[in-house]
Amino acid sequence: MLRRIIQHFAARLGGAVASLAVVWLTARYLGAAGRGEVSLFVTATAAILLFTGLLGGSSLIYLVPRRNVWHLLGPAYAWAGLVCAVGTAVATILQGKDWFYALNLGALSLLQAWLSINSLLLLGRGRERLYNVLTTGQGALLALALAGALVGLGYRTVPVFYGASYLAYGLPLLWSLQQLRQLPDAPGSTRLRRRAATRELARHSRGAHFSNIIVFANYRLGYYVVAYLLGTAALGVLSVGVAVAEGLWLIARSTSLIQYVAQVRTAASPAAPDAETGRLAAAALGLTALGAAGLAAVPASWLAWGFGPEFGAARPVLWALAPGIVANAGVNLMSTYFAARASYRINNWTAGLGLLVGLPATLVLVPRLGIVGAALAMSASYSTSAGYLGWQLWRALRTAQMPARIRS
Repeated sequence: MLRRIIQHFAARLGGAVASLAVVWLTARYLGAAGRGEVSLFVTATAAILLFTGLLGGSSLIYLVPRRNVWHLLGPAYAWAGLVCAVGTAVATILQGKDWFYALNLGALSLLQAWLSINSLLLLGRGRERLYNVLTTGQGALLALALAGALVGLGYRTVPVFYGASYLAYGLPLLWSLQQLRQLPDAPGSTRLRRRAATRELARHSRGAHFSNIIVFANYRLGYYVVAYLLGTAALGVLSVGVAVAEGLWLIARSTSLIQYVAQVRTAASPAAPDAETGRLAAAALGLTALGAAGLAAVPASWLAWGFGPEFGAARPVLWALAPGIVANAGVNLMSTYFAARASYRINNWTAGLGLLVGLPATLVLVPRLGIVGAALAMSASYSTSAGYLGWQLWRALRTAQMPARIRS
């Protein structure tokens, strides 16, 4: 497992570097206001993609070892198309955008949704290297395309981001479809089997994915509050600080995803994780804490030099986010235990409690402390979730270690 985690971490690191390059390019060449516009577009896309996971998402990893891949792909694709159409209309109306924005939001959301479905199906079938190439490749393509347009050609407008995104998601989507066609599953099947697979996918997805929707609100609700109260330039500065800090999560996410895949593919029992799993989780959490301490020490002058003069103000954001970044890394690691055992209710409560703290904190702190208040609200939300989930994990492990006679 350690070798696989290292490979996945290396791929995630490559993706994080590419994502940071995108943040740097959009901040450096579009300014704080342009970076803020890009952040709002990316956030709207991510919100739409969350609801596509209500008939897909990580449940595809859980089900594809047991089901025909084509039985799962069809309903997941159809649901993604419906959600992207409705979500685009709602987002465009709420934000007061024009048809050009809507066209790009809808098309890019659909490309990303279908690519995510393909990638998760391949990962569930054990194609981990291919999954890593797909996830890393799309980030690299986006960064390269942006660099060519912003730096090479000198186009310094937000629509450049749209054009680069079509290339970054379209090419990997076509390749992933070709890889799915090489799987041994037969495309033909009875209608009864397809319906059974769709019902099973819907049942697992609702429980597994509901917490992701709430978690997204914890992550990005402050963006809309900041944009409304302080403007897109302030949001641009906040988004840079958040993007830099959240890069540390790749350590915990790399570990937790591989552990999740391994557990669901071996029909994991309710027993406690083995010693190796515990050591890996502790190491991932420790490295995240060290990274957060290092980021908190970064001088404002470094941020201004790297991203532009406007972004030196992101340093207090890093300070405010550091405790929450470490706490949420713990949530990523601990939630794997319950997700692999289909104990979705606990993860849903974890996310819900975080939102109950994060929402009022955002509304109270942003008007008083600006973007630092938004970062403090995020940290408070993450810390609450970590405390509750840690208590639940302690209870579960204590129960798992009891003799069967006592548990019954």
